[in-house]
Amino acid sequence: MTNSTEAQKPQNTKKNKKKGATLDTFYGAKIQNTEQIEEDIQENSPKSSKGNRNSPQTHEEFESEMTKKMEAFWEEKWEIMQKKFMHLQNQFDQTVKENQALKQELIKQSQNTKKLEENIKYLTDKVIDLENRGRRENLRIIGLPEKPEINTKLDMVIQDIIKENCPEILEQGGNTSTDRAHRTPSTLNPQKTTPRNVIAKFQSYQTKEKILQEARKRQFRYKGMPIRVTQDLASSTLNDRKAWNMIFRKARELGLQPRISYPAKLTIYFQGKVWAFNKIEDFQLFAKKRPELCGKFDTENQRARNT
Repeated sequence: MTNSTEAQKPQNTKKNKKKGATLDTFYGAKIQNTEQIEEDIQENSPKSSKGNRNSPQTHEEFESEMTKKMEAFWEEKWEIMQKKFMHLQNQFDQTVKENQALKQELIKQSQNTKKLEENIKYLTDKVIDLENRGRRENLRIIGLPEKPEINTKLDMVIQDIIKENCPEILEQGGNTSTDRAHRTPSTLNPQKTTPRNVIAKFQSYQTKEKILQEARKRQFRYKGMPIRVTQDLASSTLNDRKAWNMIFRKARELGLQPRISYPAKLTIYFQGKVWAFNKIEDFQLFAKKRPELCGKFDTENQRARNT
């Protein structure tokens, strides 16, 4: 029997300790936790004897073996991390290249879109110009009363207008005949109180131009009633000309002798020179730089007053 006073041998604590759980590390590498490593160290560490405690040579060998194992372990994991990193780096580089290619394609498409827009504008302007040239023998008569006796005899009414306002053309033997004359739009809108315009196509372009020149000099009338005679143009060109109306009226009040030339260009006479403007913005910038005109052509304020 053993002596009761003899110290009992310590129980194996390995059974009481739970097995170390694996810890997922970077990119899926698995490392035993600290608890399991400590158990391995205790199992593999050199045992001391009664006569010879912890031999220095045995301990050094143990430390060298464990160091090599740890170095091998981390070298393996480092290689895994490097491979994963290189894979991600390659994916990143490929994404950058694809983004650069998409960027270049976007720039190319943007340039193509700009060219298409320029071509569309060129073709649109060309079509409008052709339409206007097809109307070069036409005159537009505005304000002619909407009456059945007038609408049924528009050709004769036009001849009466010429006799009343510019008889010298007839005296000179000009050809005042018209190919056709009609109201526009073709159907009457009962909600509108103003009469529809009359479009007259003359056989002679020269005669049409002479009538138009006389209409620019003075007010035309039909049996004493005031009417306007202008060049017939495409609807888009007419809208561009209407945009100048407010500025045109103010320029006439200031004695600037305004004129609208083809297709929709404003010209004025200012300080002994003739100035021409294709856009309203260009004219407003011009007016702001001249003290005599600054603030007198504010179209926004004029619209506000009119409303």
